[in-house]
Amino acid sequence: MKKLLSTIKSPMQLHEMNPAQLAQLADEIRETLCNLMSIRAAHFASNLGVVELCLALHSTFDFRRDRLIWDTGHQIYPHKLVTGRYDRFQTIRTRGGLMGYPNPAESEYDLFVTGHAGSSVSTMVGLRSGDDLMGRSDNHCIAVIGDGAFPSGIVFEALNNANSLKSKMLIILNDNEMSICPRVGGLASYLDRLRTNPLYTGLKHEIVNLLNKVPLLGDPTERMLAQIKEGVKAGLHGGMLFEEFGLKYFGPIDGHNIQLLKKYLKMVAETEGPVLLHVITRKGHGFEPAASDPVYFHTPPIFERRDGEVIIKKSTSKAYTHHARDAIFDQMKHNSRVTVITAAMCQGNALEPVRDAFPDRFFDVGICESHAVAFAAGQAKAGLRPIVDIYSTFLQRSYDQIFQEVSLQNLPVTFMMDRAGLTGPDGPTHHGTFDVGYMRIFPNMVVMAPGDANDIGAMLDFALNHTSPCAIRYPKENAVEIPRQLTPIQLGKSELIRDGKDGTILAYGTQLGEALAAAEILAQEELDIRVVNARFAKPIDNDMVRSAIEETDFVVTVEEGMLQGGFGSAVLEAANELGLDARRVRRLGIPDIYVEHGERGELLCDLKLDRDGIRQTCRELADLYCEQRAARQSH
Repeated sequence: MKKLLSTIKSPMQLHEMNPAQLAQLADEIRETLCNLMSIRAAHFASNLGVVELCLALHSTFDFRRDRLIWDTGHQIYPHKLVTGRYDRFQTIRTRGGLMGYPNPAESEYDLFVTGHAGSSVSTMVGLRSGDDLMGRSDNHCIAVIGDGAFPSGIVFEALNNANSLKSKMLIILNDNEMSICPRVGGLASYLDRLRTNPLYTGLKHEIVNLLNKVPLLGDPTERMLAQIKEGVKAGLHGGMLFEEFGLKYFGPIDGHNIQLLKKYLKMVAETEGPVLLHVITRKGHGFEPAASDPVYFHTPPIFERRDGEVIIKKSTSKAYTHHARDAIFDQMKHNSRVTVITAAMCQGNALEPVRDAFPDRFFDVGICESHAVAFAAGQAKAGLRPIVDIYSTFLQRSYDQIFQEVSLQNLPVTFMMDRAGLTGPDGPTHHGTFDVGYMRIFPNMVVMAPGDANDIGAMLDFALNHTSPCAIRYPKENAVEIPRQLTPIQLGKSELIRDGKDGTILAYGTQLGEALAAAEILAQEELDIRVVNARFAKPIDNDMVRSAIEETDFVVTVEEGMLQGGFGSAVLEAANELGLDARRVRRLGIPDIYVEHGERGELLCDLKLDRDGIRQTCRELADLYCEQRAARQSH
């Protein structure tokens, strides 16, 4: 049988394919996805679930002029494969290769770099409005959004706006009963009722037609019959919630039947006004291990298929995420006032043991980060000690609630910011590089970062006994433990790890290990370097700043975050307040750029945040100030 996928240079070729060819193409796409997983970890189950939907869309519409936005974006792989990127597909999620999310720099078929859930409907409504104003009212604007993302508050804001525009637009609700973990909440229950309602057949329409024939007269009995009639009609009309927003509701339909999908897509394309098409898919469809366990196979480790079995390559190292989870578990075991709140990231934050052991104090609010923080504020006001365990990049979505509901009220909410720093192949949508800057500007906020695994439990214990909000950031990385005599966590106090007289490295966060390694290399070059575990970006340790600047020739600050507003900026601000000469302070961190995707080690090397980069910076400063000292002494 002739291979099809490798011949696809444009999605317009799909318009000429018959049903058998489209089915074959779906199989080839799934095989390509499985082959990718033998090379590197990637988003998997979600991509398997949208293969037929992707092919139906591209064989029905012309997205050179029509608009297509994939919400969240991690299910973009089939789309990339049929939009001219098959030849480069094996480079996905590698430095210089294809991004694992939509990327307009790669293709005209990608409109936005999307990586956070819920915004697709808003941007689609904006595109529709913009196209109308620009005289392009004859094209189609489509957003594909999952049932896990649909409860996000911004979606309902967008639906409200769409109703006022009255323009032609299509929302495809990809309902697979999942976000990353099983979805939660009232809307999830509503969708479950829609997908399981046996009256989504011709019987539904026959009953409604029959009810429409019931006459409406004036006596009490007939008025009662009228009320029953309207109640039954409302119960049968499952899309009633969506139609209250002004959407015409169609579905639910089988999202793995390409011909049925094409039939409905052509039908709704001719429908005026906003439309919601409810599509039922199965995450992991076509690869039974992923379909049976879509949570594990959301982004599984590298695996091989051998004699019909899946062989997983597992790491034996313990990540910072797991140390944080263990610290949370211990606190909840000993303090009944401690709760934990996550936003659809139970698996990502490894919180399953916490959820199972303390179900009454574990709250998964779905992909609703703003609500998560405001919810935590309410719990704190009631006397609890809530922990908001959330990725750094996703916490940005609750910025106003951090300000208004937590910081302004000075409530003791603890933020555990997982995936802080560079998240490697996930790229710029997921790098947690902004949290130091956006958290430390708030009054009352304490901002911490552990230097190694030993600091995490101690920092969490400190935070849960502190009277103000606290934030703790840690990376997506295997944890290290630095041998030393541990010192207690004290507000705004750093930890001296290695003394020295020639220069000082102030390490904020888990780059401490790299800083120590750089100092060891420099010792062999006869440079005596002091290394400090800063621990706090706010409040900054003024004594540490003063001694570093006054007692050593130069100071290098190291952080896995943005330089603007980051830890190094806090050091410079402190130096200014103390009246110190900060000209010999050099900051290492992330400059004013969005860091692309790649392996974390590669990215750290590029940014001079690994041991070699730190060593090189110290070496350059030592040589410079040695020359300046010699010049001063000669005069």
